Amino acid sequence: MDETTLLQSIFWSAGSSRFALADRLDFSKSKTNSLVASLLDVGLLEETGLQNSSGGRRPETVQLSPNLGLLIGADLGATSLDVAVLRPDLSVLARRSEAADVRSGPGVVMARVRVLMRELLAQCGATPQQVIGIGMGVPGPVDFESGQLVNPPLMPHWDSFSIRDYLREEYAAPVFVDNDVNLMALGELWRLQRSLQNFLVIKVGTGIGCGIVCHGEVYRGANGSAGDVGHICVDTAGPRCHCGNLGCVETMAAGPAITRMATEAAESGESALLAAVLAEKGTLTPEDVGQASRNGDAAANRIIQHTGNLIGQMLASVVNFFNPSHVFIGGGITRIGPLFLASVRQSIYQRSLALSTRHLEIQYTPLAEQAGLVGAGVLAMQETLKSKGKPR
Repeated sequence: MDETTLLQSIFWSAGSSRFALADRLDFSKSKTNSLVASLLDVGLLEETGLQNSSGGRRPETVQLSPNLGLLIGADLGATSLDVAVLRPDLSVLARRSEAADVRSGPGVVMARVRVLMRELLAQCGATPQQVIGIGMGVPGPVDFESGQLVNPPLMPHWDSFSIRDYLREEYAAPVFVDNDVNLMALGELWRLQRSLQNFLVIKVGTGIGCGIVCHGEVYRGANGSAGDVGHICVDTAGPRCHCGNLGCVETMAAGPAITRMATEAAESGESALLAAVLAEKGTLTPEDVGQASRNGDAAANRIIQHTGNLIGQMLASVVNFFNPSHVFIGGGITRIGPLFLASVRQSIYQRSLALSTRHLEIQYTPLAEQAGLVGAGVLAMQETLKSKGKPR
């Protein structure tokens, strides 16, 4: 449907002139003007101002109208929950972030998600009837068509639980569920307005996952498990992972592994600085290791370099296979500091083929901790436009 195609183009470009839309979609100027006029008349688009002129009259920007309705995005991590109400242009109207534990099970966690959604809508003076789409990310494999989790290693008791059915008890709007790192990739794709076609987003937190953007689309694989790189083996003699295998990069280099190595360094006397933090707080976090590293602690530096080397070892194989233009790294690991990123880079460049890394850029995600939430909004808006033709 031409109207839907035009709305999607405006959404992905964060607003456009009529001329730019006609050029991008290969529509005639008269057809584009007619479509824009009809969508302006019914309140689905609005004109927002003049662009710079390239000769002649300055073109006006058209963008999605707030009259379309509201979106709800939810980004559930292994230990965190982020929920927001957004406009169709993904500007945030209200947001709440708090600690969560997915091991508590879907009953506890999803009840809290529903409470937060209700409270945030009330804060905006809005009702569930104004919601046109809901997007949610979860830290486990998702069958995208059914919206159900499939044997998620970090989420016992969630297998085959239907988040979609649960939220539909309160909302008539369509609900879309995906793996959390896929949403981070979708968020970066939207930020870039699809200017990059082939890139990876790696999330390192309690677990390790990879979002794959191939030819400008998030690639989910045959059953939704594409990008589950946390269970790539980096040491056949390594410790047993919760998935049952030995030496997975997740069990050797994710957040809990960093905490474990830091605790061992503190208790063995290898790091007086980490020992002091452990004595004060009773526990250590990857952020504590990052701070110790910035203060010159040799043990903390060793832990970070070891972790970055293992993740880089895993990524080198993925880079050789996929040949992305960029690798964006996100998740809690970004708070650990620049030494981790430098270690990952060194390991990838050392182990990858020269052709694969000739123009490769490796950096932390520009959207930082907002990437998953932005991606949840993108998922809600994109899939709503696809499924309904146009929002009601």
